[in-house]
Amino acid sequence: MTTDDTAPTASAPGPVPGPVPAPGRGSWLRDHSELGVCVLLLALGVLVLTDALTMSVTLTQRGPVGPRTVPLVIGTGLLVVAVLLAVDVLRGGRGEAEGGEDIDLAEPADRKTVLLLAGVFLASAVLIDPLGFPVVGALLFWGSAYALGSRHHDRDPLIAAGLSLVTYFVFDSLLGVPLPGGPLMGVL
Repeated sequence: MTTDDTAPTASAPGPVPGPVPAPGRGSWLRDHSELGVCVLLLALGVLVLTDALTMSVTLTQRGPVGPRTVPLVIGTGLLVVAVLLAVDVLRGGRGEAEGGEDIDLAEPADRKTVLLLAGVFLASAVLIDPLGFPVVGALLFWGSAYALGSRHHDRDPLIAAGLSLVTYFVFDSLLGVPLPGGPLMGVL
């Protein structure tokens, strides 16, 4: 008979079992982070349904498909998707990254970029009435490009202004969607 050299002997101590850490609440929430999306979808569905059901509609506005139909369908769909996603997550389902994603989840989030983009969007929302879309659109496009890393200070504002003017004319003239012109209303 041969002996196995890898088997532990009675005199050699093996690994000492220590206390196994109990999974905490933070660990469970981290493992089921997709439930946050479920809560968001559920809240959005309730908001859409509440808005649709409290909408005042007169009999003359109502036809076979009234103004409540689409919001009711969308709100119900949001609730169904939220429940189905929650059931899937609680049964162990996990979202998988796409093969083309090159995100390193070990790296921290780039808060500077997110804060710059949020600031640009908030400034655009505040300034669109007094300055109009052509000016605010140019600031939005240029600020977004800057926040995302473009440092071409000579050409970025020109491209942003051109994009803003083209967008203004397409929406205002071709599509008939009125956008605020601001002080440039008489010039454009």
